Amino acid sequence: MKAVLLLFLLLTGTILSAQPDSAAIQRLYYRAAHLTDADSVKYYGDSLAHLYPGGVNPRINIMVLRLRGWYYENRGEFTKSLNNYYQALDSARKHNYLQRQAELLADLAAVYTQDMKEPQKAKSIYQESVRICEKLADPHLLIQAYCNLGAIYNRLGLYDSALIFLSEGMRIGKPLEDAGKESLSEIYNNIGNTYYYQHKFPQSIAWFRLNYNHDLNTRLPSHLADLWVDALNMADSYSEMGAYDSAEKYGQLSLQLATEQESKSKQSDSYQVLSTLARHRGDYKKAFEFQSKWYALDTALVNSETYKSIAELEQKYMARKRENEKLLLQAEIAQQKFHNRIVSIMAVSLLLIAIAAAILFVIKRRANQQLSATNSLIVRQNEKLSELNYEKNSLISIVSHDLSTPFATISMWQQLLQNEQDNLSVSQRKALDRIGTATRYGESLIRHILNVEKAETNQHKMELENLDLRIFAESMLDEFTPVAAKKEIALHLECPNRSLYFLSDRQLLGRMLENLLSNAIKYTATGKNVWISVSDEKDAVSIRVRDEGVGIPQEELPHLFSKYSKISSRPTEGEASTGLGLAIVKRICEELNGKISCESSLGKGSVFTVVLKK
Repeated sequence: MKAVLLLFLLLTGTILSAQPDSAAIQRLYYRAAHLTDADSVKYYGDSLAHLYPGGVNPRINIMVLRLRGWYYENRGEFTKSLNNYYQALDSARKHNYLQRQAELLADLAAVYTQDMKEPQKAKSIYQESVRICEKLADPHLLIQAYCNLGAIYNRLGLYDSALIFLSEGMRIGKPLEDAGKESLSEIYNNIGNTYYYQHKFPQSIAWFRLNYNHDLNTRLPSHLADLWVDALNMADSYSEMGAYDSAEKYGQLSLQLATEQESKSKQSDSYQVLSTLARHRGDYKKAFEFQSKWYALDTALVNSETYKSIAELEQKYMARKRENEKLLLQAEIAQQKFHNRIVSIMAVSLLLIAIAAAILFVIKRRANQQLSATNSLIVRQNEKLSELNYEKNSLISIVSHDLSTPFATISMWQQLLQNEQDNLSVSQRKALDRIGTATRYGESLIRHILNVEKAETNQHKMELENLDLRIFAESMLDEFTPVAAKKEIALHLECPNRSLYFLSDRQLLGRMLENLLSNAIKYTATGKNVWISVSDEKDAVSIRVRDEGVGIPQEELPHLFSKYSKISSRPTEGEASTGLGLAIVKRICEELNGKISCESSLGKGSVFTVVLKK
């Protein structure tokens, strides 16, 4: 406990007195990472997070996340462990910390390999680790990355690929090993395993022996443990190859080394190999003896681990109990402070509310006064607009009525002269026809103006009836057949082969379609086609009038249904057009609770779509 407290004080003092990414913090971080107590690892991570909150320092934030990943991994909470590792990896990638990326990728791969048994996932992570290590150009990291990748390929049964990566690691590491700067023991061992899995036992023994001789000449702290692994591997390989004497020799050596290390787990593994060897030789009595010793040691190890886990749980329980008592006392103190603070805040809040209410009352009274004045102004303006609108309508009615009289007179005289046209010259008869055409156009223009300005559709009393739209559309086409025939235009009906009933006003609906069909024929050249399509669309009916006419420029489509709008497209045979028909169609469509739209392309024709709700 004293050592832990001292380490924490060193960590706190270093962080407060130096830069966050100083060498001292790095050393303490790695010391914390190598602690065997998971709670201590988390403690250091939380301390770093407390001193540098909010993740403002990315390097320290990565350290915190990695320490938490180790903590959850040691507790067996692998999902939380992976989540912290991935967060740290994302931050390392964002800030291009290649060294940290390599470390975190190794952490992730270890979880997927050892804990979650997903070697395929670990393979892709180790492949990325190799790419990062190549960028770092650090031979030590690169050798380890190739070694890890080779081990994963062994686990996946891809032995040729495993040999490729292990050989590449050996190629990089051999000069360093010769210079005493690197140990390739792990690579030798993995190559031996590759041949063992392929049942190429002479090759596997050669590599295990090479590793044994290498470890025999080193005096590292793990010297005896490494020799034990080498002896056990050779015993296993010799046994599988059928060289039982050599297998016996190295099996007994592995048992001796395990005994020297006082390691019951290593002794258990040695007895297991010796039991298998005795069974291969047909000495079942000795096989049974070795197996009994292996079983006894294995059972003792399980019980030992169980007792150890129970002791750790009791220790954690007592620590958490003390922590909870401390937190409870702090909570009571904080609650009292919070209560006092709430009383003060409420008093200040009440005062502010009273002031705000007074200000709002004054503001509201002024706003009401302004609103009243504005309403009075709006009422006066509406009254004035009503008067002006009435005068406008009256003027239009008078002007239209007065204009109709001279047009009627002109029409009468034109008819009288028409009766005497036999006495007129060719040029006079032609002039007389033009007078008649102009007269009829003027009368038509006056009627359209009256239709739009007097809102005739609104004055019409709606008379609803259940119409069969198929029969109704056929009758509309029949009415326009003579007009279309003059221009050799074919009229078509597209409608379901059944009755399609719709409740609407026959007069208004007919008038709307008359305008659309009339325009379609006017703006379509000789020998082309015009269609009416009727379809049922769930809660509405759709009527489309499509032509192969001259089309309408895209920039003019937004103003197409405005009153008195003029478009640049002209009728193909010089027919008269007032520019009022589509405004009337839109008004009728709105009266029938519908909408109208248009799609058009120059030279390709237009489609007018009317959608009427049921």
